[in-house]
Amino acid sequence: MTDITRDVLIVGAGAAGLTAANELRKAGLSVAVLEARDRVGGRLWTDDVDGAMLEIGGQWVSPDQQALIDTIAELGLETFSRYREGDSVYVGADGVAKRFTGEMFPVSAATESAIAEITERLDAMVAEIDPDRPWAHPRAEEWDSVSWDAWLRAQTDDDEAVRNLAFATGSAMLTKPTHAFSLLQSLLMAASAGSYSNLVDADFILDKRVVGGLQQVPLLLAERIGDDLYLNSPVRTLEWGDDGVVAHADGGLTVRARQAILAHAPVLYSRISFVPALPRRQHQLHQHLSMGFVIKVHAVYDRPFWREQGLSGTAFSPYELSHEAYDNTNHGDERGTLVGFVSDRNADGVFELSAEERRERILESLSHYYGPEAKDPVVYYESDWGSEEWTRGAYAASFDLGGLHRYGADLRTAVGPIRFACSDMAGAGYQHVDGAIRMGRLVAGQIVESVGS
Repeated sequence: MTDITRDVLIVGAGAAGLTAANELRKAGLSVAVLEARDRVGGRLWTDDVDGAMLEIGGQWVSPDQQALIDTIAELGLETFSRYREGDSVYVGADGVAKRFTGEMFPVSAATESAIAEITERLDAMVAEIDPDRPWAHPRAEEWDSVSWDAWLRAQTDDDEAVRNLAFATGSAMLTKPTHAFSLLQSLLMAASAGSYSNLVDADFILDKRVVGGLQQVPLLLAERIGDDLYLNSPVRTLEWGDDGVVAHADGGLTVRARQAILAHAPVLYSRISFVPALPRRQHQLHQHLSMGFVIKVHAVYDRPFWREQGLSGTAFSPYELSHEAYDNTNHGDERGTLVGFVSDRNADGVFELSAEERRERILESLSHYYGPEAKDPVVYYESDWGSEEWTRGAYAASFDLGGLHRYGADLRTAVGPIRFACSDMAGAGYQHVDGAIRMGRLVAGQIVESVGS
């Protein structure tokens, strides 16, 4: 049995929780960070699989993610650019792989025109959205009451245009069917990256990687916490009141603190028994948030053979099982790695198959972009966050239809001494590591200010 007292209890040792912990310690406050897993990083995880270094979770850094960029620099880490020399590949409704350069897919002139016109319209709408307060827009209720798919189909009857416009915030980012979330939720996703055009630009949103893997950010932040970090310590009960909190975790660990930060995905709040219960508004809110679902597929080859064909490795198709794929070769590695993604209902479908059948189907889809050599990797691995006990999906939580304008303003609202911080509730950097760092800093600043007052 261990009973400790600290100024602040932090539940979750991902980027948000560890950023908050370090900021609080700089201000002279003591902390205890409790993590349910046997590792730090949350949805960041770099591991060795059959001799290959794979970034099982998040990995990319985009130019607008200044909080992450500053943290990487402060920690002394290096970045490198994603390989993008050569042609990209697009597979259209006819099933034919077409090579192209630039941002626009090789589609008909009519489809290209529809995509360009609607993208311009979306950029104008996104420019009106405050990513920290999307529910405050005058048309928030209206935009939150129509699904992303329905809105797009009201703009054009060009199905290929709709599919290509929809997948950026659907399959690619929120990883949910496009009828399951609203236009407002899609606009928030785009506003978090600065514009819809930024979000659909792979050279922008997937710009750089960290040498050695992005999990080094939380690993290095955790080193500074030292013995105040407790792994394998899921919080089972959290008592709270005017005097502070008392957390009871596995292993007989009890932490008493003046304030607490829940720095993990909101879909996991229900894993904690709160005494007294959280307010009814919080109970309702959490039932309207859910994780998306995507399989991140890693295929490692003896060499990056696609480069020999003049291909960048970048591939897209709203008709393929793997809707997008990229060259994911590690810095300085002679081998070549492709990363592909299978999302939402497609992910549901392939998990009904055996592991062998699933691998065959996914590699067959990749071969439609890169040719038959894609079917024979030396290492193959699927990142399946949906089966991970302390994550339960990927990449992040988002609201159901109508939930964002109804409950969004309450996401960050403190409950007594309990505050909330994670990438799922960020504005800028929403569902990215950048957003987690921003939220960690924000909540730590609020606590420091409240202690000072």
